[in-house]
Amino acid sequence: MHAETPFFPQPARLRHRLLWLLPLALLCACATVVDEAERLAQDGRYEEALALLDGELAGRPADPALRTAHERQRERVVMQLAAQAELALGMARQDEAAALLARAQRLLPRHPRVLALAEAVAQAQAAQQRLAALPAPQAVAGAAAAPGASQLGPAFQKTVNLEFRDATLRQVFEALARSSGVNFVFDKDVRSDTRITVFLRQLSLDEAMRVILATQQLDRKLLNAQTVLVYPNTAAKQREHQELITRSLYLVNADVKQAQALVRTMTKTRDLHVDERLNALVVRDTPEVVDQIERLLATIDLAEPEVMLAVEVLEVSADRLDELGLNWPTTLSLGVPGGGATVPLSTPLGGTGFRGLVANPALAATLRSASGSARLLANPTIRARNREKAKVQIGERLPVFTTAAVANAGVSASVSYLDVGLKLDVEPSVQLDGEVTIKVALEVSNLLREVDGPAGSAAKAYEVGTRITTTSLRLKDGQTQVLAGLINDQDRQNVVGLPGVSRMPLLGALFGVQRDQRSKSEIVMLITPRIVRNLQAPTGAAATQPSGTESQPGAAPLRLAEQARAGVGGGRGAARAATTQNAPDAAPAALVLAASERAAVGGTLSVTLHNRSGQVARGELVYDANQLQGTSAAPGAAPGRLPFSMAPQSEAAFVLRVLPAAAGQRVVVQAQADAPVAGEAVTQIDTEGTAR
Repeated sequence: MHAETPFFPQPARLRHRLLWLLPLALLCACATVVDEAERLAQDGRYEEALALLDGELAGRPADPALRTAHERQRERVVMQLAAQAELALGMARQDEAAALLARAQRLLPRHPRVLALAEAVAQAQAAQQRLAALPAPQAVAGAAAAPGASQLGPAFQKTVNLEFRDATLRQVFEALARSSGVNFVFDKDVRSDTRITVFLRQLSLDEAMRVILATQQLDRKLLNAQTVLVYPNTAAKQREHQELITRSLYLVNADVKQAQALVRTMTKTRDLHVDERLNALVVRDTPEVVDQIERLLATIDLAEPEVMLAVEVLEVSADRLDELGLNWPTTLSLGVPGGGATVPLSTPLGGTGFRGLVANPALAATLRSASGSARLLANPTIRARNREKAKVQIGERLPVFTTAAVANAGVSASVSYLDVGLKLDVEPSVQLDGEVTIKVALEVSNLLREVDGPAGSAAKAYEVGTRITTTSLRLKDGQTQVLAGLINDQDRQNVVGLPGVSRMPLLGALFGVQRDQRSKSEIVMLITPRIVRNLQAPTGAAATQPSGTESQPGAAPLRLAEQARAGVGGGRGAARAATTQNAPDAAPAALVLAASERAAVGGTLSVTLHNRSGQVARGELVYDANQLQGTSAAPGAAPGRLPFSMAPQSEAAFVLRVLPAAAGQRVVVQAQADAPVAGEAVTQIDTEGTAR
């Protein structure tokens, strides 16, 4: 009797099968999760893919496939966040860049690109804070602000209106001193009797002083908050009065020699020392020039961009061999039995004479088919600096011996080495727009066969096959480029058999062996650049800075406020105009009256009236008829009054004769206007001499 096998397996056998099926099920589940994460990543949903792998890895932390996929996906997410943060920085959105940086730091805080991005975000935020701390006018027009203006006291910020015609330089500064309380000290070589004509409206005292000094070839030196030294703007006086400072500037990234050449070209600095050991510049010059040098070096002392290149080089080859046919004997020999015995020449064929011999076996069938494939993979990851070459070489070095005969010394041998394998040279260039230009030189060589040296020589050489490509390409950050087509294809056919009949179609295989061999190999390279750190170029406003004039590098730019009005010129004779000081918020006067400073009795006095308003001004010029007489008074006009009607932004001239009663007195001339330009202007003239 035979025992029947139960339909259901025994419990022990079932448990055994389940134990075998469990790893297979886990492997299938792992493959499903990894594939799903890869699909999400291809759709651009990198963080969702990472979250999926995080949840799966929490349950199986020791799974190597999950760990590898998780690391790869985390790298992708960090690269994506870093690229978005750099784009936000380029558009001056520092808060958005900081938020993206925080997300990247939670994943890979020590990643090189995250560290470089953190430094860039910190610098951008610091620059934004410094800009926000500036006063409003300087924040709007920082390039127009005068260096060192913050050192001036409040008196220099007071708004003044100044109008002088043909006045001496000393009189102008005396008026400024009386109105502002600032003391002016003149160098002994300043010509204080120089005549100037100046019209300044709504300027601060600092602006008015710089305008006057710039037009008279003078310069100033601040002695304290209330005292200014005025001296001629000549090379000798600059060396005598300008104070110099010394500052050491340490460079982190820029080459100190190139920085030295830049500073000498741009600033014409006097004293400059280079310390190559510390990569530092020691500068001695005026504070304005030293500040300019420091700002200039800050624009070039930037870290070099770096890029990570992920390279995959594959050599895929396939071989196929087919041999089919009958291997017939290729030789037929004649011999005698008992080889070695002497056979007389008269021995007849047959009997113990000659016999034909054929190798055993006489006929052999060849049936052979072979195929194979090989895949060689090189997967280096290279980190390279901008515009610097990086090289990878994978393979072996074959020794090649060379012999030479030496007189009286026999033969000498030397050895050299031949490199065979993979050689890869890359030179990346990181662009400011986030793309990478790469020069690639790839060489793949393999040993074909050994070649014997000359007869009697033990030296050997090698026959080497080589495939070389050189190209230049431009890729975006994270973009993969495939280089392929380096193909080596060989097809060989060989027939061995009976002459003539072995080459017959179809029947040829019965009289010989036909051999078909084909080998094919291809080189494929994949290259993916990932920018670790790019150049954070300053914006146009930050990269542009005032640099003074040709004769005075670093000098403060002569810039006035938008509401300021100025006119300065030279003159002859002695004349004076009214000097007024207004509060910073006062509106400009509608009428301005200007006249000669002095007038002689019996002579004429020219009075000019300016209508600075946008309306037609109508009124009268009023004066003492006992002291002055109008030379062009209208018929019927009252004594001491000259009517006027002036268009907007125009001026009118009045000529008055000085009467004898005004000798040695101060006469007053007033301009009174009616609505809509209501107001008046007053000027005073000193008279001298007597009537003839």
